[in-house]
Amino acid sequence: MSSTKNNAAVWVIIPAFNEEQSIAKVIAEIPKDVTEIIVVDNNSTDQTTSVALKAGATVVHQKQIGYGNACLKGIAHIEPKAKNQDIVVFLDGDYSDYPEEMSLLIEPIAAEKVKFVVGARTKALRSKNSMMPQQIFGNALATTLMRWFFKSKFTDLGPFRAIRYETLQKLNMSDKTYGWTVEMQLKVLKQGITYDEVSVSYKDRIGKSKVSGTVKGTIFAGVKILGWIFKYSLK
Repeated sequence: MSSTKNNAAVWVIIPAFNEEQSIAKVIAEIPKDVTEIIVVDNNSTDQTTSVALKAGATVVHQKQIGYGNACLKGIAHIEPKAKNQDIVVFLDGDYSDYPEEMSLLIEPIAAEKVKFVVGARTKALRSKNSMMPQQIFGNALATTLMRWFFKSKFTDLGPFRAIRYETLQKLNMSDKTYGWTVEMQLKVLKQGITYDEVSVSYKDRIGKSKVSGTVKGTIFAGVKILGWIFKYSLK
C-alpha cells in the first residue's frame, strides 16, 4: 500500500462476532503499513479475542450486540490518537472481503480526490454464491432509492469502506445495528461530501452470515435500511 499524503495514519476497524475461524486470515492479509488493526469483539462466545490478539491485532470489547455498536466502539478507541487527516477503514471479520485490496479504497482519499470510498461488490468480481439473493435484491432496492431521492452514484452498501477521520467525525454516526452502512452513505450525500465507489472482489464468507443468513436478520436489516432512506428523503 502506498504511503498516504502527509503521513496520515490508517486505522482499520473490524467488527467481529464469533469469527475465530476467519479473523486471523483477515488480519494476515491487511497491508503491514497500517497504523493499527482494531478488532471489536461484539460479545463473542468463541475464541475470537484470543485468536485476534495472537494474530497481532488490538482487541476492544463491545458487549452490546449490533454492527453499529461495534463500529462506534472502534471509533471511540482511536479517538484519543487519530488526527483529522487520518484514514479509517472498515471491513468485515468473516474473510469475505480481500484485505489486500485496501489500497484501492485508501488511495483516492490519500490523494485528496475524495473523502469517502465504498468498495462495491460488483458481480464480475464476486464469487458465485458469496451474496445471497436477498442481499443482492436489498442492495439494488436501497441504491435505486438513493439514486432517485439523492442523485446518488452508489451501487452497493458494501461494508469494506474508507473515510477521512475528520469527515467521519462530522457524520456523527448513531445507528447501532444493521443500518450503519446506509446511514453513513446517506449522511455523505446529504452533507455534500465528496465520495467515490471502487469495485472490489468478494468471496464466500467463513461461517454463517449474522444478517442475511437468517430470516429475522434479513427482515430487520431491510427495515432499518429503508427506514434510514425514507427518513432522509423527508428532511
